[in-house]
Amino acid sequence: MMGRTPWRVKNTQPALNGRVALVTGANSGLGFETALGLAYRGARLILPVRNPEKGQNALARLQAACPQVDATLLPLNLASLRSIATCANAVAALTDRLDIQINNAGIMAPTRRMETEDGFELQFGVNHLGHFALSAHLRPLLEAANGGGVLVTVASLAAGKNTIHFNDLQSRHRYSPFGAYQQSKLANLLFAQELARRAGEQGWNIHSRAAHPGWAATSIVANGQASTLPKPLGLIEQTLGGAVLRLMGQSAAGGAEPLLYATLSPQARDGDYYGPQGRGERRGPPGPALVPPTARKSSLAARLWDASERLTGTAW
Repeated sequence: MMGRTPWRVKNTQPALNGRVALVTGANSGLGFETALGLAYRGARLILPVRNPEKGQNALARLQAACPQVDATLLPLNLASLRSIATCANAVAALTDRLDIQINNAGIMAPTRRMETEDGFELQFGVNHLGHFALSAHLRPLLEAANGGGVLVTVASLAAGKNTIHFNDLQSRHRYSPFGAYQQSKLANLLFAQELARRAGEQGWNIHSRAAHPGWAATSIVANGQASTLPKPLGLIEQTLGGAVLRLMGQSAAGGAEPLLYATLSPQARDGDYYGPQGRGERRGPPGPALVPPTARKSSLAARLWDASERLTGTAW
């Protein structure tokens, strides 16, 4: 970046007037800041949310910050394949195309093993399988976008800390809160790369990229591990976790910049991975991120894709 200003959300203004963007998990944190960044540029927003009250609060905040925003809330529970299919039908009733889709919503490290409505381990089910199924349902709308829809899947620095345990994908035999989270985030990265590969080989009109926020001070600790602890311990965990993220990481707005970079930057390429450029990729302006060795295995990505189609009953 020598000799030029780093790419930042506030000093770039690609116009998105007339473009339609869907962001999961936009009621807070990264999702909210990403939606706000798209709204500032004129995008029409579709915001699927699990909690209607939090969704309405987020919508009010969006309207206060960006009065011209055009945003629609839809119900979506990523822990339910039934809800995912219903949401996709609702999206198709609102628009004939999707220019942008951000797979952002997630849960991190609940202390006890929990399951989705369909019997998947909660983190693998929500973070990966839920978004895999939603993306499959929305594929026709992405392909209908002029020039192809851009699909950005949010991974994590945790993606490099584990592998995919095909002999126990649902962590039934041994559950580790952070181990299951790491597996789900690796799955996010593998999915984004495999989608880019298949889109290129089969001529699908989709641009698939991945991004991670570094260490961003969001509500993911409160919504994950802290929410499954007894209340006093949960509050301590939430307070300490947030303090560490603020001290060594960056704000939610800063964490959203790699997501927006992957979506909007002319330098972003299909199949690539983006994150903060500071030490350890924890904070700083966005740019190319290091792909962990496990995520470079195309055979692993293809096997995960096949397993995901089988588990979700969705076919690309």
